[in-house]
Amino acid sequence: MVRASSATVLLAALGLVGVMATQGASQGPGGEEAKIKTGFAIAPVPLDLTGKNPALVGLGSYIVNAHADCAGCHSGFPTFTPGHDPYEGEDPVFNPDTYLAGNIIIFGPETAPRNLTPNANGNPAGLSLSQFIETMRTGRDLKNRPPHHPSEDNDLLQIMPWPAFRQMSDRDLNAIYEYLRAIPCRPSPINANRCN
Repeated sequence: MVRASSATVLLAALGLVGVMATQGASQGPGGEEAKIKTGFAIAPVPLDLTGKNPALVGLGSYIVNAHADCAGCHSGFPTFTPGHDPYEGEDPVFNPDTYLAGNIIIFGPETAPRNLTPNANGNPAGLSLSQFIETMRTGRDLKNRPPHHPSEDNDLLQIMPWPAFRQMSDRDLNAIYEYLRAIPCRPSPINANRCN
């Protein structure tokens, strides 16, 4: 796997801004090109852009890291590197070893946030794009892990805020998925072999 350096990622993001401006992408300080640049600047782990859409990766990083706080639930402990915990008044730096790798903290009866990093096949959380979008739009637990609520036949995620996220545009959901494809695989606290 080839990983892009920070300089390469920044150059790719800057190049995309020019391309997007000529293609009619939203302009201005809060426009999509600004979000893409910010997304590349705040990505807490190295990104593999090979075979991926860099504009979607940057936008996805912005949504995941600056907007939705996915790492707040889906990262293991310690979530931040020593001396960089914002809840201690320090400048935040995510722990790259636990970033989005799932959590063993239990919410309610046996419900733990899932590992969102790509598996050995490159699929975030082990889901295809269509499965990811279905989960985000419907809340269906496609892995059908207990506890089942409201029933085993209608198994809906109870902690994941999918009722809000389901309102995201197709482009935003595609961007999140593309970003998750670009981050490194990390072993889950529950399944240490998922990257093999």
